[in-house]
Amino acid sequence: MKFKDIQQKVVENAIRYGKEYDVEIDEDFALIKLYEEVGEFSQAVLIHRKKSRPEKHVTEDVSKREVAKELADVVGMAMVNAHLLGIDLEEAIDKKWISNAWLKKDK
Repeated sequence: MKFKDIQQKVVENAIRYGKEYDVEIDEDFALIKLYEEVGEFSQAVLIHRKKSRPEKHVTEDVSKREVAKELADVVGMAMVNAHLLGIDLEEAIDKKWISNAWLKKDK
């Protein structure tokens, strides 16, 4: 599946969520939700690395699945933020991480 298709499905899912729970999916919501998801990802990593209270420890497989789910939430909310801000995230990733077009331009 192409990146833009994935992003579109993520955005559609966020809009569906908003309608189902009567939550406005706007820039404020998306930014704060991204912070929340980063926190949940951090917590999952700490649990995975056994750097949390022992009662939170789970098997390696379970903790890795939780880390993956929370990382997917972070990436998904980054996609929703890009959509709401009118940013072509695929292009931005290419310019920043792959072709380094922005770095070359800044020199």
